[in-house]
Amino acid sequence: MKLEEKTAVITGGTKGLGLAIAREFLREGARVVCASRSEGDVKELREEYPGRTHYVQVDVSDPQAVRELMRTVAEDFGHIDTVVANAGVNRDGKVESLDPGDWQTMLDTNLTGVFLSVQAAVPYLKESGGSVITVSSCMGSRVAVGTAGYAASKAAVEMFTKVAAMELGRSGVRVNSLAPGILDEGMGRELADNERAWEAYSRRFALGRAGEAREAARAAVFLASEDASYVNGEILGVNGGLLWA
Repeated sequence: MKLEEKTAVITGGTKGLGLAIAREFLREGARVVCASRSEGDVKELREEYPGRTHYVQVDVSDPQAVRELMRTVAEDFGHIDTVVANAGVNRDGKVESLDPGDWQTMLDTNLTGVFLSVQAAVPYLKESGGSVITVSSCMGSRVAVGTAGYAASKAAVEMFTKVAAMELGRSGVRVNSLAPGILDEGMGRELADNERAWEAYSRRFALGRAGEAREAARAAVFLASEDASYVNGEILGVNGGLLWA
């Protein structure tokens, strides 16, 4: 039980990778607050882990809402030990045709949402000696046509993570990033449903398969646990050896 008695806040924690991370944290004994715009699939977690699974509605691009989220969790449970800044959206589009509104939506959620979540949690994480896990992507360090907004936002998350790690390390707060490859959840599942795109991408898997959300979630458990007590400012790629042209 690597996270027993720990309290974790996971943004975007009601579906996809966020839900998988929530499940693994619960298996390791944590109390988990899934924060998202909608309740998604968190009901089954509540039934499986009653009393330790909670949902709070929040828009991570709203500074006041995020501050209120962290304050409420700290007051209700006494401490915050881990924040997983996972909420993210994707809008495909080439540079010449990408809608400016879609660009802004990705930045607001994928980047500003991470910044606001971390900033609001810092006072509580300093008290607990806790940690932050931002969620980037393999696309944060690789070029693919049509991903200008998403890739740019994730690359920015990685640099934000490194700067935050340097600034907060002396306060006992570790900041790392999880950079999953193509998984069987969320955006990865959408890719797999696109036969033409899947044919191209599937040839790039060094292990011959896409990843499972649980495999990435186990890496998040590591980053949140004492096993990673001297890991700070790192971008942990969980992609099975994703080859790229």
